Amino acid sequence: MAQQFKLNVASRAQTGRSASRRLRKANRVPAILYGKHTSPESLSIEGPEFIRLLKSVGDRAVLVELTRADKAEQALSFLQEIQRDPITDKYLHVDFQEVKSDEKFEIRVPVHVVGESFGVKNQSGVLEMNTHLLRIRVLPKDLPEAIEVDVTELKVGETIKVSSLKAVAGVDFLDAKGQPIVSCVEPVAEIVQEVVATPTAGAATPGAAPAEGAAAAAGAAPAAGDAKAAAPAAGAKAAAPAAGAKPAAPAAGAKPAAPAKK
Repeated sequence: MAQQFKLNVASRAQTGRSASRRLRKANRVPAILYGKHTSPESLSIEGPEFIRLLKSVGDRAVLVELTRADKAEQALSFLQEIQRDPITDKYLHVDFQEVKSDEKFEIRVPVHVVGESFGVKNQSGVLEMNTHLLRIRVLPKDLPEAIEVDVTELKVGETIKVSSLKAVAGVDFLDAKGQPIVSCVEPVAEIVQEVVATPTAGAATPGAAPAEGAAAAAGAAPAAGDAKAAAPAAGAKAAAPAAGAKPAAPAAGAKPAAPAKK
């Protein structure tokens, strides 16, 4: 049977967003209690006390006994829903569902995996959780804190389904029998592709012959207007060009004209 916890709550007459904001500013959490045989009742909880309760509960299905100062009768319930601000992480609202000790009720119970899978231990497999909560019908006295799933014999390629679960006294499983709970799968191999660098057009490859039509580095005539002129022959003196004039390049195959007689 699940452990029972006690929580002090207070009735509240005012409802709505403004009233809820005032409660949160006073470090209290708005809540509601509802059930099959009672009308919904608006409540409030002291913030620090509720946080302590959640830390004690952890990842378990438990029953919470609500104590109200204005009522002698205690209400047996379970946590149906908890709303939390995603930015401030503060608790915004809590829903409690009332249950009767002599009546079955539906609840979602966490799944706890026990044992070391054969596939993980000997076949390099990986456990994959398909279902974290199971829906059951049960009496309050028979409520399990969690459904334990033994994976010791689970091999790679095998799956434990709802139909494979061991019977729990007083518990009716409501999920589809074929629903998978936990599987042992092969690890996803990381494929690393080697990228081979392809030389770009015109880029010289070490040891490769020069491309057809490429200009030879040695003996190539300087381009017209090039700042650097070709080196003169040994012992020859270059004629000084006129100021601002550029010497014309000789035509291909032409012989230089003889110098004029003085």
